[in-house]
Amino acid sequence: MQGQPAHPDPGPGRTGRPGRHPVRVRRHPQPGGRRVSGTAPPAGPGAGDDPARWGAMPTAAGGFRLRPVRLPADLGLLTGWMNDPEVAAFWELAGPPAVTERHLRGQLDGDGHSLPCLGLLDDTPMSYWEVYRADLDPLAAHYPARPHDTGLHLLLGPATSRGRGLGATLLAALADRLLRERPRCARVLAEPDVRNRRSVRAFRRAGFRLAAELDLPGKRAALMVRDRTPHPA
Repeated sequence: MQGQPAHPDPGPGRTGRPGRHPVRVRRHPQPGGRRVSGTAPPAGPGAGDDPARWGAMPTAAGGFRLRPVRLPADLGLLTGWMNDPEVAAFWELAGPPAVTERHLRGQLDGDGHSLPCLGLLDDTPMSYWEVYRADLDPLAAHYPARPHDTGLHLLLGPATSRGRGLGATLLAALADRLLRERPRCARVLAEPDVRNRRSVRAFRRAGFRLAAELDLPGKRAALMVRDRTPHPA
């Protein structure tokens, strides 16, 4: 199961993407909230709540934890995952190591609003995650963002990790931890491609709801939302 960034990556990093394309919402009402005016504080996802300090999250599959990506040490592993055809179909980062490195550097050397992480299960690297401030991202132009909305992108690297419910297990654990560690965050978001049915299904099983379908640059996305408090039926 894999997710993917909301916007194509023509420049240095996802937080720098312009996101100027118009967006339409189909079939599902957008969640309530106000548009962020651009006056939000500059604190990014790593400010004061470094995932590396959270320790292991217990899950039925084992102890799961995040640690920030390290370059150049992690580049070979991540490049291999990005060149897996199943991953490349949605992430569109296949190619030499420089392609993956450019994507990572855009976040590591950027404004701090997006943090690329390795996901380790029982201390074995097996997934890649981006934890980002959705309200400070170009995505905020395409839905009614609320301050401190937190977004997730992910992919499960080894093919043996896919297709057995592991994505939903890890998503549920991480969403719970994010909401616990970030008291000002009222919801966790994701925007997988609607064609990525495995990903959408995993988010549903992890307690996310389909709030809207958005026409984003390069894809039609399912806006998946995990609320801090239960959403009215």
